[in-house]
Amino acid sequence: MGCPQRCQAATFLSDLAVTPIAYIQSHLRYWTAGHGLLSVHLDTLLVSWGLGIFFCAFFYLGARRMAAGRSTRGLVALEMLVHFVDGQVRDTFHGTTRLVGPLALTVFVWVWLMNAMDLLPVDLVPRLAALAGAPAFKPVPTNDLNMTFALSVSVFVLMIVYNFAGKGLGGFAREVFTKPFGVWFAPLNVVFRLIEDLAKPLSLSLRLFGNMFAGEMIFVLIAALLPWWFAWIPDLGWTIFHILIITLQAFIFMMLTIVYLSMAHEAH
Repeated sequence: MGCPQRCQAATFLSDLAVTPIAYIQSHLRYWTAGHGLLSVHLDTLLVSWGLGIFFCAFFYLGARRMAAGRSTRGLVALEMLVHFVDGQVRDTFHGTTRLVGPLALTVFVWVWLMNAMDLLPVDLVPRLAALAGAPAFKPVPTNDLNMTFALSVSVFVLMIVYNFAGKGLGGFAREVFTKPFGVWFAPLNVVFRLIEDLAKPLSLSLRLFGNMFAGEMIFVLIAALLPWWFAWIPDLGWTIFHILIITLQAFIFMMLTIVYLSMAHEAH
């Protein structure tokens, strides 16, 4: 029989204080349930769902307070964010659907919140989770390729839906089989279309995952290789720079989502 969860959690805590290699390896493990293709990363699910619930509750309460005629700095910032995202949607998406605006806002804020978990001290959440009995815990959902790929697959499904909604079955089929080389090269057109459509969600997922994984690894390397009394200096500098990265990655994911849905919706 394997080691129970509390024993594994104790092993995880001891790994944090041993060698740099053991320390780095302890930050590469997920809290996993199941085996093989049927396994799930519980830490990714818990943090992403928790942040999603927080996002929905925060915006819901903010919308109710705005309706009551109140005005605070937080509500003004919230309204500025909504207007900013709405402006990006209006400039990029030329259809009439009411889904893209709320979708873009949800994508931007949710991805930003998940990215921002990387700004917490690298040992804080894993140690708390280990004390609660979790054998491992990675607090940044977008550092999990499964999460970023799931987000990109959702965008891919919406692309297919918008292709049918904007062009109809006949228009979509005509575009797939005749562009860009004409109907006589239909097989080649289909191959090019498959490559184009599959590259979009793949690039979305890998770009976000790669940037967040690299950012977290720099935090881990600073903590593993430098003494605590000096590590705060490069850690602070990287934290300030990383705020720009997490915001930029959330913005890029949102903008590419809007662009891909606009391309799918337009008939020309």
